[in-house]
Formats: sequence, structure tokens, C-alpha cells
Amino acid sequence: MSNGIFALPQPINETVLQFAPGSKEKAGLKAALAKAKKTKADIPMYIGGEEIRTGKKAEIRPPHETKHILGHFHQGDASHVKKAIDAALKAKKDWEHMPWMQRASIFLKAADLLATKYRFEMLAATMLGQSKNPFQAEIDSTCELIDFLRFNVHFLNEIYQQQPISGAGMHNRVEYRALEGFVLAVTPFNFTAIGGNLPTSAAMCGNVVVWKPANTQIYSASLFMKILMEAGLPAGVINLVYTSGPVVGDICFNHRDFAGVHFTGSTGVFQGMWKTIGENIAKYRSYPRIVGETGGKDFVLAHPTADVDALVAALARGAFEFQGQKCSAASRAYLPDNIAAEVKKKLVAEVKSMKMGSTEDFSNFVNAVIDEKSFNSIKQYIDGAKKDKSCKILVGGKCDASKGWFIEPTIIETSDPYYKTMCEEIFGPVLTIYTYPAKDFDKTCDVVNNTSDYALTGAVFSQDRYALDKAMKKLTHSAGNFYINDKPTGAVVGQQPFGGARASGTNDKAGSMLNLYRWLSARTIKETFNPPTDYRYPFLLEK
Repeated sequence: MSNGIFALPQPINETVLQFAPGSKEKAGLKAALAKAKKTKADIPMYIGGEEIRTGKKAEIRPPHETKHILGHFHQGDASHVKKAIDAALKAKKDWEHMPWMQRASIFLKAADLLATKYRFEMLAATMLGQSKNPFQAEIDSTCELIDFLRFNVHFLNEIYQQQPISGAGMHNRVEYRALEGFVLAVTPFNFTAIGGNLPTSAAMCGNVVVWKPANTQIYSASLFMKILMEAGLPAGVINLVYTSGPVVGDICFNHRDFAGVHFTGSTGVFQGMWKTIGENIAKYRSYPRIVGETGGKDFVLAHPTADVDALVAALARGAFEFQGQKCSAASRAYLPDNIAAEVKKKLVAEVKSMKMGSTEDFSNFVNAVIDEKSFNSIKQYIDGAKKDKSCKILVGGKCDASKGWFIEPTIIETSDPYYKTMCEEIFGPVLTIYTYPAKDFDKTCDVVNNTSDYALTGAVFSQDRYALDKAMKKLTHSAGNFYINDKPTGAVVGQQPFGGARASGTNDKAGSMLNLYRWLSARTIKETFNPPTDYRYPFLLEK
């Protein structure tokens, strides 16, 4: 029995550790990395609270050290997806009816475990498995994931308190139910935090989940699943499976109890999902929720009054942190000709100063791209630019797969604002620059708006407020996250809710109430204290 209205901790953003020389966190992280390198992980699926080992193993290797084996994960098949759905539906009744404070406590405890006991272990898993340097791993796999858990609890608590007014003689209220069925969470390789947020945001709302992570993120995903279980997540609420996307989709999207999909990945895959769900719509118990964030071709537009040094720093970080493998990474830049030469000179010098190599060497700013498929795709773009008469490689351009999937930070300069590297998502450390006449800022805003099908993030640099206002109006639908005098990456939970529209997704804003509403189904309840006992209204009487 809960005889009280309970208060939850007010969330604050997790402090980002800096790993300075001689610090405890630097020593702790290096020890965790060494331990992980010495251990060969044997990673099961987690279905209905059980560890499932199939014996069909796949290797996990660091992208920056492909000769080393971190461990193996057990691959599943269609039978495991079906088992995961069954386990989820079995857990559904008890989970959705568990009191909110009990559910909330599980996720708050998971956040605390991640912030303390498992912090360095999670950082090491992300650094080794996804080739992130210490800072990129810290802002992702610990800080952002902790923030997602704590802020989502806070936001959901506020939603539950949103209630209608009541007239005389009645009591109106709204309860926020879980969806009827199960939710499929499909998560990408590039952010451990996204891998953790997509299943937990739906589960927090009382839903049960089948979670399919990218194979290249299983190393850190499995650790987070262990943290959730240690925090007290009941068996079957979230079920972690390692099967192919088509197998998961075929089974889940044909199931009567499919209630929704929470997705981050490619636009093509998401559009395929949407089409299949539409074709199957008559099969479902209810209309599924379709929530997705799919990618971007993110811009940086400089006005003639832009601060050169701030612009250079934003391009260096925005384009090349985590090897450009962020949906929000700066991948196309528009420079006015009055400052272009100075910007390019300084930016090239900055890129040349970047060290590239293993994540275990903390002096490396750049590490490896995620896998061979990505390496080959990015290399094709660079090789194509080298041969195209409209392009020039200003810096970088070398690709080396001898020890890992290394691609130098590369800047392409093009004379064609519609060259393919200005239009197509590359998802790698490649920035393309186009120089425009300084007098044509207005026209260039239109070019920026019309160049790409994506609309995720974008940035404008200017010291002219009229120009900023004009750019914001012209680029209203060009970016769901719009930055002024800052790089287009690094959204913080609770500060900049994240998501874009057009081909970039449904813009349901991860890290905000907007996203959580998608995993709730409201029921309005009206209780009348003194109900009428006669159907007749006063207007029917003449006397």
C-alpha cells in the first residue's frame, strides 16, 4: 500500500570527468581498459531474465585493433525473437501494474550503478568496442545515459501529474497506460546512450520490450543489460536479442501484439519498417507507434561577420569527434569568401595536429571507424572526390586498414554546392566546404535549405543579429536542433531535446517529455458523485 504522494530527486546533468594527468579517474579508466583487454567476454542474449547461449558465436574486435579479440557473442535466430516476445508478453501484466515509484526506483538505481560501480567498466567497453576516445565515451556511455535515466524518470513523473479540471459533482482524472502489446527497440552502434535509452524510455512507461542492438554495440549493450538486472528490472521486461534486422522485423512486424518501434539507424531501414507496418496494419491489436531518428547531413553556415577562431574550433570538433560517426556531425560547411581563406588555413592546421590511433593512447583525438563496411563506403567518397574536377582535398584523404579501420580526418573543397559529398550522408570523418560570395548570404541560406533531404542539426555563425534572425527563418525546417555560434553536435539531455524531421526522423525529441508521450496511452476517467436519475432536461418543461 502506498499512502503518500512521494517526491523524486530533482535531476541534474551528470558531471563530465576530464581524465586529467594524475587524476583518479584516469588511473581507474586505464585499469578498466587493461582488465577488459585481458578478458575474453562470453556474451549471452537475455530473454525472460535468462542468459541464452546458442553456441553460434561471433567475434568482437576493437575497430582500431582488429587482430585482438575482446570476446564473442551468441547469435540468435527466429526462435529467440519469438521467445523474447513471449517473455515480454508474460511479464506485461505485472510490470504495467507495478506502482510508479517502484518502477522509477529501478531506473534511478541503474543510473546510480552506472555513475559509480560500473562507470569505468562501461567506459572501457565503449572505448574498446566502438573506438571512442575517453572524452567521447564519457559524454556518451556514462553521462548521457545516466541523464536519460534520471531525467526520463523526472519527466514521466511530471506527465503523471498532468490532470484535467473537474466540474461540480464529479471527479475527472487521466491515467497514462502502457501500450497494449510489446515495443521493439532497434539501436545503433554509435551511441551507447541511445542503446540504453530506446528500450528503457519505453519500459519506464510500463511497456515490455524486445531490444535488438547493432552487432557492433553488443559489447557495451550487454553490460548495460546486466546493470538493469542488478538494479532490479524484472525478468522479461526488456529482452536483449542478437539476431539480424530482417529476422527481427519479419517476426515483430507480423505479430498481433506489436505496439510500436523505437528506432535509431538509417533512413532506408526506417522507411522499410514504416512500409511493412503500413502493409500489416490490419493485423495489429492497435495502431503501432513509430518513432525514429535516422540520420543527417548537418550544416555549418558562416556569415561574413562570423568569428573565425570559434568557427574553426566548431568545425574541427563538429566534423571529426568520434570520426564523424554522429548523426549530428558537421559534414557540409558554407564559408563566405571574405573569411574563407583564413578559416581554411587555420582549420587545415588544426586537423594536421590531430593524432590518430588506439583509444588506449589518451593523446589520440581520432580513432577508427566502426567496421570494414563503413571503412569501404567512406573511402569510396574520398576516392571519388580525388578524381572529380570540382573537388580538392585540403587535408587528409589517407585510408589504412592494416591495423584497424583508420581514415584520416579529411576536408574536401568543392566548387559545386550540390556535389554528392554536400548532399549524401557519409557517416565518417569527411567535411566538405563550399565558398560563396559574401554578398550572397540570403541565397546561400536557400541552398542550405534545399541541398539535403535531411533536417537533423545545423549551425549558423554570425555576429549580426539581423542575419541570425534571417537565417533562423529561412532555415526553419532545415534542422530540428539549431545552433547559434556553436558546433551542431553535443545535445545534452534536459537542455537540448534531440531529433530532426524530413528524412532525419519523426522528431520525437529523445530526452524530453515529447518522447515519453509516444509510449503512453491515456485513459480519461469521469466519476459522477450524484448521477441523474431521470433522462429529462429542464428545457423540456413548458411550465
